[in-house]
Amino acid sequence: MDAGNQQRILGYFIEEAKEHLDTLEKGLLDLRSVVKDSERVNEMFRAAHSVKGGAAMLGFSSIQKTAHRLEDSFKILKETEVKVDEKLETLFLLACDTLKDLLEQLQGPFGLREEEAERIMQEAEPNFVKLQNYLDRLVNGTPEPATATAPTPAGNKAQPSLPPNFATQVMAILKQMLQLFKQAETPASRQKIQAMCKPLVQLGGGNKPWQGLVQVCYKAIANPNNSFQTLAPVVIKELKQASDQLQAGQGNAIAVNPALQKLAGAPAAATTATTVTSGEKRKEGQQEKEKPTAAPTATATVATPKQIALTVEPKAAAKAIVKAFDKPQLLQLVKLLVQATRASSN
Repeated sequence: MDAGNQQRILGYFIEEAKEHLDTLEKGLLDLRSVVKDSERVNEMFRAAHSVKGGAAMLGFSSIQKTAHRLEDSFKILKETEVKVDEKLETLFLLACDTLKDLLEQLQGPFGLREEEAERIMQEAEPNFVKLQNYLDRLVNGTPEPATATAPTPAGNKAQPSLPPNFATQVMAILKQMLQLFKQAETPASRQKIQAMCKPLVQLGGGNKPWQGLVQVCYKAIANPNNSFQTLAPVVIKELKQASDQLQAGQGNAIAVNPALQKLAGAPAAATTATTVTSGEKRKEGQQEKEKPTAAPTATATVATPKQIALTVEPKAAAKAIVKAFDKPQLLQLVKLLVQATRASSN
């Protein structure tokens, strides 16, 4: 097979795999309802099965194995009535993230290198083991081993109290966010997503790390340079994991992921930074300097992003880009250009 045909087949596989991944992520975010609908469970099973088959045909063993393990887990949901809880949802999402990481590497400028695939698989192995063991417990009705509650260390404040239906309310908001992320990118839809951060802050019961994380999410969403496609997986994942930590009494361990922090960087110069504290009001379209608030990380200074001028002559443009960007930025730019080129050639 010539290189051109091989590249086309790879492109078809990646696009199809991304569609199947989207099916899996949607289903997992609504897993408690999905398990009650046999057709939707079958749809997720088939999605994992299709990715497994395509990866096997093209020789991507790491993707094949990951999809196969997800397929086996969905088979249990098909054949056995399982009561879904937050822990199961989280374990499934972590497993799905492994498949997503592998696919992102595959469509990158350097492809899926063996050493990188091995690293991703090794890091994911404990999560897959936990998922399988927890599914076995749920199927067999075996309770989890009781764990002793650690005393609060001297000087540490007790965790703030959460609403009794905290997890349900957070998941409802995240599902609404996800639906809006799938709509056309307009200022109105972006503002609707931003508005959902306010009730998330209030649900946290005053937990400062949770408030700080939501603030960073708000800034990332407000940045018009971030596409919905880029924002959705990072924002949804970080908020879901942090809500699980908060409910488990580990709110002080919540930290902002560097990838999310990067997305929350400076928006376009015409955009004014804002916060989502409950007492703040902002007039639509008005550009005024924000006043400091009590919430941490909410008063970070926003700088105007660096800009460069490019000529349409390729060599001169390349020199300007190499001079302006560091190596990680150049690698990201190459990846984006490859994706854009593939999209334009379809």
